[in-house]
Amino acid sequence: MKDMQWHVSRRAFLKSGAAVGGGIFAAGIPLSQAVWAAEGKVLKARVAYGYTKLDPAFYNYNQEAEVSSCIYSKLTHFKPGSEWAWELEAAEKIEQLDPTHIRFRLKKGIKFTGGYGEITAKDVKFSFERVIKHNSPVKGDWGSLDHIEIEDDYTGVIVLKSPFAPLWNIALPFSVGHIVCEDAVMKATKDGGDFGMKPPAFSGPYVFADWKPNEYLLLTRNPEWSGPKPGFDEIRIVQIDDDKAAERAYQAGDIDFTDITLDSLSTFKSAPPANTKIEEHPSLRYWWIGMNMDHPKLKDINVRKAIQWAINVPQILDAAFAGQAAVATGWIPPGIIGHRDKALVPPEGDLAKAKKFLEKAGVTDLALTIDCRNDSTFLAVAQTVQAQLSQIGIALEVNVRDAGTMSTLGMESQGKSWKDIQVILNSWPSMPDPHFALSYMVQDQVGIWNWERFRSKRFDELVSEAVTISDPNERAKRYYEMQDLMEESGAYRFLTHGSTPVMYRTTQMQAATRPDGNPLYLDFKPV
Repeated sequence: MKDMQWHVSRRAFLKSGAAVGGGIFAAGIPLSQAVWAAEGKVLKARVAYGYTKLDPAFYNYNQEAEVSSCIYSKLTHFKPGSEWAWELEAAEKIEQLDPTHIRFRLKKGIKFTGGYGEITAKDVKFSFERVIKHNSPVKGDWGSLDHIEIEDDYTGVIVLKSPFAPLWNIALPFSVGHIVCEDAVMKATKDGGDFGMKPPAFSGPYVFADWKPNEYLLLTRNPEWSGPKPGFDEIRIVQIDDDKAAERAYQAGDIDFTDITLDSLSTFKSAPPANTKIEEHPSLRYWWIGMNMDHPKLKDINVRKAIQWAINVPQILDAAFAGQAAVATGWIPPGIIGHRDKALVPPEGDLAKAKKFLEKAGVTDLALTIDCRNDSTFLAVAQTVQAQLSQIGIALEVNVRDAGTMSTLGMESQGKSWKDIQVILNSWPSMPDPHFALSYMVQDQVGIWNWERFRSKRFDELVSEAVTISDPNERAKRYYEMQDLMEESGAYRFLTHGSTPVMYRTTQMQAATRPDGNPLYLDFKPV
């Protein structure tokens, strides 16, 4: 989810079909010549958003967690493949003793760089507890964590205040489960807080070697790593905001792994680039239209309902996804606990009902704005919605934002832009547990991740209650109700989960991904 909070310079608007992005491509210089002179066993991959944090306790982007997995260690990690599963990493053993206690034992010999010695249970305690202590915006990933009890140098017990079912699919194998060096972080930050893009020590197979904001990030082998040797000497991750531009960069040979758009999928499948494999993965990502409930023009629920019912989702998917994406029933995709069979508002909407809601609100000649990212797919969605709302007399202006601006738009800590948000088109990635997405719509997240400024006491109660339930059917009922509450507020129109087709160059690698198509760089194999 966390595609937010930039502390780097922001790119100018990149129109679809223009230069790939950044000064390198705009200058017409091949990436391989402009940035890196040497070749070898190199993994070259594309990322759509830039990096803001390599502190796993305060991450913003999913791809930051992907890099963290290369430079730090975790107790467990996701296994590549088509089924969601995890396996041991830094842990030699891990077991759930009871609903609120999980004991782990670390493998010996995993060292931090900089002469900081082995990873110990003390570092695990520090790493996990600092997420809560420093009130990280992503503390919800740790749920009811209370503290870590240290039994000896390598053994400890994770103690929860109450049962937390998502621990195994979010906290441990994802970002907040990474272990950082207490001594190094305390030296770098004084209070153990956020170190941003300046990691003070590494414990994974790679180290963070170079980074140019909005252009690339480079990882190189960790000379102090004593575990299994990774396949590549370097991992070069190139930022290309626009999906179409990324496809062109792949065809030009500047990258060897990228996701591709659904409207390009059939073309690539029928005539793939040379030595290319295309894989299709179900996506956990969710796309939606949101409305700022606090904005004067959208305070009346009847206005919001009018917009909900005027939006025809199948038309949007035909225009922006070439009809290759299925309609979403909420934020939780098929196959995940809490997926609804259908939404409250039918996919096609109803223009007659929409007009009646506007009449009930007593609103005429309404002019609104919709904010979206400067990507061809986002723009196609926004323009389709613009045409649909015009049918009920709403004039919708499309505000196209660069990735940096868009990623902070609703955050009160980043300025006053949150006050001006009206309608917004957004898409966030998720995890294989419904808590990951829905926990960020609680009242405490208003002005952080909750940009619609949605407030519901009942919703907050359900978020807290659902994670304590082990029975999947009972858990699901809570998530059904949560999505109903969101939809009933009028502030959400659910669109799609899309899918995640990826392509990679078979002469360079055998790619490895999670079931949703997200890369697991450590499991990529060179050819």
